[in-house]
Amino acid sequence: MMEAIWTKIGYALASLFLIFNYGLLLIGVTMKIIARVHGRIGPPIWQPYVDILKSFSMRTAVSHGIMFYLGPVFRLAGGIGLYLLIPAVYGSTWLQNFSFSGDLLLVMYFIFFGMLGMALGAGEGGHPFSAMGIMRGLSQVTASEVPFALAVIALAAQHQTLSITEIVAAQQGGIAHWNMVTNPIATAAGMLAYLGMMMHAPFNVHMAPQEIPVGPPTEYNSSFLVLLQSNRSVFAAAKLILFMNLFFGGATSIVEMVIKTFLIFQFCVVVGVVFPRFKVEQSVRWLLKAPTLIGVLAVLIYSF
Repeated sequence: MMEAIWTKIGYALASLFLIFNYGLLLIGVTMKIIARVHGRIGPPIWQPYVDILKSFSMRTAVSHGIMFYLGPVFRLAGGIGLYLLIPAVYGSTWLQNFSFSGDLLLVMYFIFFGMLGMALGAGEGGHPFSAMGIMRGLSQVTASEVPFALAVIALAAQHQTLSITEIVAAQQGGIAHWNMVTNPIATAAGMLAYLGMMMHAPFNVHMAPQEIPVGPPTEYNSSFLVLLQSNRSVFAAAKLILFMNLFFGGATSIVEMVIKTFLIFQFCVVVGVVFPRFKVEQSVRWLLKAPTLIGVLAVLIYSF
């Protein structure tokens, strides 16, 4: 019994190591692509590793209380919890994670958990730019959760389950079985919500240097910033895998997982390159209009 538990923990750590490095490389490659689209050379693809090492080598004497320390910890816990509750590769022994232990409701909780913890920690910092970034970020994430929740309800009604593993299993057998084909309306609502949930341009006003310096992490540096940068790679990759599992048939190999998540990520990258940055009120208004109405339609179709 104990051997099985330690084996599972070892698999989870190996899986986290893989997704952490994949997330960093994905960020580096995307920065390069965006730079080339803008006509610039851009940073090397290993720049995220350099940033983490640089932040880790610094020391800080800044302190604003216990909650300030716990903010990045909660943020990273949210990203890791989300990833470990979904199967990265369907049928894999070590990349199945703990997907048997949770369902979509728990996953949605972990998506919001890290952000609320970070909001409490950054708020205790007392910097006005942190408070502004928190208000903007939470407003946008809350608005994007509405169409995403409706898409999830439509999928649950279609498959009669909230288990992500069972939803992925129902999509095996080819593209014709993917929810993208069998439930295109829920997929449309989910993918429009995905644009806001990724917090990438044009939905990144809360972190935009041209608007406010840095946003919620304004007071954080050194090892605190390392935790936030690590979470950024894990959380982004976990959300990509979640959407791959929900709408695009999941993955049965690492190569398939990499290809699908890379293409899904490029969807929001292309949107960010094409459209100018939205203001907060514009983002909230947009997410609560077309994506929400499409989500309501998806729920009505599969509930009656």
